[in-house]
Amino acid sequence: MKDRTLLFGIALLGSLLSLSILHAREPQTSPLPKQIRARDLGVPFDGIPGKFNAITDVAGVEVGYTTLISGEGKLEVGKGPVRTGVTAIVPRGRGSNDPVYAGVFSLNGNGEMTGTAWIEEGGFLEGPIVLTNTHSVGVARDAVIAWRNAHGGADPEGFSWSLPVVAETWDGWLNDINGFHVKPEHVAHALDTAHGGAIEEGSLGGGTGMICYEFKGGNGTASRKIEMKDKAESARTFTVGVFLQANFGRRPQLTIAGVPIGKEIPGEVYKKETGSCIAVVATDAPLLPHQLKRLARRVSLGLARTGTVSGNGSGDLFIAFSTANPNAADAGQVTHSVETIPNDRLDPIFAAVVQATEEAVVNALVDNQSMTGRDDHHVEALPHDRLLKLIKR
Repeated sequence: MKDRTLLFGIALLGSLLSLSILHAREPQTSPLPKQIRARDLGVPFDGIPGKFNAITDVAGVEVGYTTLISGEGKLEVGKGPVRTGVTAIVPRGRGSNDPVYAGVFSLNGNGEMTGTAWIEEGGFLEGPIVLTNTHSVGVARDAVIAWRNAHGGADPEGFSWSLPVVAETWDGWLNDINGFHVKPEHVAHALDTAHGGAIEEGSLGGGTGMICYEFKGGNGTASRKIEMKDKAESARTFTVGVFLQANFGRRPQLTIAGVPIGKEIPGEVYKKETGSCIAVVATDAPLLPHQLKRLARRVSLGLARTGTVSGNGSGDLFIAFSTANPNAADAGQVTHSVETIPNDRLDPIFAAVVQATEEAVVNALVDNQSMTGRDDHHVEALPHDRLLKLIKR
């Protein structure tokens, strides 16, 4: 801990804590209390979810948050109000340094996801995925490198070489985004507290200051279980999980369970589309990088079910990875035998991505609260009572 303190420069962490909320949970073995998710309200969805209906239903995947909330009233750059944070997603858990096969897709490129050129070239995701606000990508990227070096090196051989994946959406309507309040220790905290099991949604971590369909947005997650049989009727079950940072869409576009909810609950935050969506797809199905890119593309269809058209100002960037085929990147062997699924058998997995993406967006809206931020800008949460009345009607 002493070395890490020196590395990240957190001698003044106590004073930072007095200004910020560092939000983390210990590992959960049962669903977290006081969560109200879309299924709890009776919103219908296709497909069968996993135990936690979260990306962490894919064994090994861990998620951690740092939430920064302080101040109110008029914006003073550098002082607040602060409504931002960091989300960390660790594919094989903090105890592993084993890369995973991955693929990426850009539906609309008005955003940033670092490290994707090497994923396209090499086919592996080497390390965690971190999500934050637009103007904190640089500090978060550097902090991931430092964190990985502090934990034994950035690659399996301990060599300090790293091209981290850090992605962003813009929270400047509610947050003092030019105050650069995300620090290296906040990234380290999110990584150090990442856990499996049940995870929270809504306004925390990187999603703290986000807005979706001009309601309060943020983090949403969902999962699907898929059973696939071979010719001998031998069955295997796979899991697909989606986690997204939802910060996109205009109010009239919002559609839930086929119902034009946004048109029935009028309201406006922006004059034009200014949002983005970062989506992370995890699966334990044995897929190769080009197949995972195909999974990442299917996030687009899940988002479309909720109404978005991915406007010019939207940075919609998606990454998919598979926790199957461990040690496939081990250079100690000349060759590796890896398992995969034929392309002709991928349709159920494609459907699972679409279904889980749609539900994750709705969860981000439902499992949330209204928020007031910089210059008293206020964003209402999606009202549950009106949502239910409209769906029943």
